[in-house]
Amino acid sequence: MAILNILHYPDERLHKVAKPVEKVDDEIRRLIDDMAETMYAAPGIGLAATQVDRHLRLIVIDVSEDKSGLIALVNPKLISLDGKTRFEEGCLSVPGIYEEVERAERVTVEALDRNGDSFRLDAEGLLAICIQHEIDHLDGKVFVEKLSRLKLDRILVKLKKNQRKTL
Repeated sequence: MAILNILHYPDERLHKVAKPVEKVDDEIRRLIDDMAETMYAAPGIGLAATQVDRHLRLIVIDVSEDKSGLIALVNPKLISLDGKTRFEEGCLSVPGIYEEVERAERVTVEALDRNGDSFRLDAEGLLAICIQHEIDHLDGKVFVEKLSRLKLDRILVKLKKNQRKTL
């Protein structure tokens, strides 16, 4: 396994729309494992392939306290969204930024697992929010772009300032 490089906003590659995975094979399983290792090391609770510059419809999520609940979703597709909630989100591609975003409270998603088997998952709360956040990445969207123009401009200034500190 390997820790992959995570792209940081406003990198244009984060706006690429991911292509469907044609076949779940050893290469995809290796990518799932590498993405999981990267997510845990960051540390985070979700990671989309887009964030590691692999533009495939693949996400990994683990919202468990003890990091024992890894879920890999290959070609995830939201089937239903229900209710509304506001939740403070962060993102490994937008380090140090946390903002409230409105999302569906409950979702149903269909996907393939790491063996290529189809499954359906009903989720609510943090898991539902994380699924929507990561699927947005696959569609070339970053959560800060759901905010007002004023907030986004402030975030960009802060990110540039933080970037200069790390150089």
